[in-house]
Amino acid sequence: MRPMHNLAIINPMVHQHRSERSLSRQGKEKVTSDTPQSPAPRPLAPQPPAPQSPARPSAPPPTQAPRTGAPAARSPGALPPGGVPNDGPGTAAASWAAALAPRLVQFAAVARYEHVTRAAQQLGVPQSTLSRAMARLEQDLGVALFARHGRTVSLTPAGRTFLASTQRALAEVERAAESVRADADPAAGKVAFGFLHTLGSETVPGLLRTFRADHPRVRFQLVQNYGEAMIERLRAGDLDLCLTSPVPDAPDLVARRLDEQKLRLVVPDDHRLASRKRVRLAEASTELFVTLEPGYGLRRITDAVCAEAGFSPKVAFEGEEAETLRGLVAAGLGVALLPPPAVPRPGVVELTVTAPRAVREIGVAWLGGHPDTPPVAAFKRFLLSRRGQLLPR
Repeated sequence: MRPMHNLAIINPMVHQHRSERSLSRQGKEKVTSDTPQSPAPRPLAPQPPAPQSPARPSAPPPTQAPRTGAPAARSPGALPPGGVPNDGPGTAAASWAAALAPRLVQFAAVARYEHVTRAAQQLGVPQSTLSRAMARLEQDLGVALFARHGRTVSLTPAGRTFLASTQRALAEVERAAESVRADADPAAGKVAFGFLHTLGSETVPGLLRTFRADHPRVRFQLVQNYGEAMIERLRAGDLDLCLTSPVPDAPDLVARRLDEQKLRLVVPDDHRLASRKRVRLAEASTELFVTLEPGYGLRRITDAVCAEAGFSPKVAFEGEEAETLRGLVAAGLGVALLPPPAVPRPGVVELTVTAPRAVREIGVAWLGGHPDTPPVAAFKRFLLSRRGQLLPR
């Protein structure tokens, strides 16, 4: 085993020559260091540089052969030989992260124990491997992170600054790992579930109550929105599953039809059709309609059913929620084609539409090609088992 004081012994003159020379992107040598460098660790036995003849130019560094022409191409973000980023601000940031991330845990361990051998034992790596890693880290950064004191080390001011950021970065990684593991826990994980506003008062609460009878610790992140907005959130990864209508048909989505819901023509209780129980939709062709805004699935269904009945609805008001539309109908501002309410609304009459067939299909959708966590898979199986029984009868 090497003694502690062999950690990162750097020849001062060689270190100076290396820090003062770098290769430009055209392959030419130029001076790039015009600011004082942080002092390198004091060597135990410094050796003077070999004398050179004034009549002969100095030889190139022994570890790097002279190059001519343009440097070899490499992919963006890749580190050049030596591991030091030099491709500009954007690439440098990515390259520093790639170069330093594997060594952050090692650096933090050495800083904590102030002893390379003990840190190596804690990490389960050879002491020589850890010593070389720390020396390379200091070389890449161009600063001394440790002061050597016999067999122990202590942090330099630069080392303390670097340690504070390293500890924050490692703590954030720990939190992220714990979070994703907790969300994937089969018994107590999380499901991000979206559904239509019209399913929020009765259908979804009933589904969750039944599912949680067997999975009491599973957590839900619930999102109510209209269909197109939920599809966007599925694609963005914000939702695991959603109940929507119409059932989407897109190559990147998987959707399954679960149930269908009859739509009714809702009229004010003093309307000319209020005494009827059934009606052909064409009988309301001259009426003003109140509808959901464009982009809502129910709006698309309303427009399609009216077109099938032979007319285009005259829209007086547009809203964002079905119960708001019922209130507008009760106020005498128009008629509406809506699913049945969870609770009867005074001031309106709900008529069965006999022709054309006025229904909306409800389905569950998810993003194709993405593996499910155990809680998401369990809830998906539960929803698929409710085919034909999703909606209260």
